[in-house]
Parts: sequence; C-alpha cells; structure tokens
Amino acid sequence: MVDRLYVHIEGRVQGVGFRYATQREAMRRGLCGWVRNCRDGSVEAEFEGGKEDLLEMLEWCREGPSFAAVTRLDPRWEAGPPRHDAFYVRG
Repeated sequence: MVDRLYVHIEGRVQGVGFRYATQREAMRRGLCGWVRNCRDGSVEAEFEGGKEDLLEMLEWCREGPSFAAVTRLDPRWEAGPPRHDAFYVRG
C-alpha cells in the first residue's frame, strides 16, 4: 500500500512550465505519478509515495513555479497498491 495524492490546480498554471517543474519536484522527492494539462486551463496531477513527501509536494503545488499564479487547489487523498513506477508528464 502507498499513500496517493491527487490534486486539481487552477489559476495561471498553463504556459508557465508548471508540468515540467512539477515533474522535477516530484522526482526530487522520489515520488511516482503523473501531471497533465486539462482542457479548461487547469492542471491535474497524481503523486504516490511517503506521506511526508506528499505533504511537501502539496505545499509546493500551492505556489508552483515562479511564473504560475495558483488560485485554487483541490487535494484528494487515497491509499492503495502502487499504480506508477516513475513520474510522467502527460499531454
């Protein structure tokens, strides 16, 4: 079983390098999962790993990279078997 964090992030989060910065931060913390842009201009991500690392990642997502402006962050927590073996940027 692993802890899993899904986040939906709104604001100025596309066109500012959010996905690739998220990937770097997740990999730095040893997290697995994915991040992608949504058609409505938001970003969503799923992270798997240790609780402390996930909490740090959640705090990072509240700000994002320097050119981002996060206006809303909706987290959802789960636990279960691992789904991912690395961290991926999706379309």
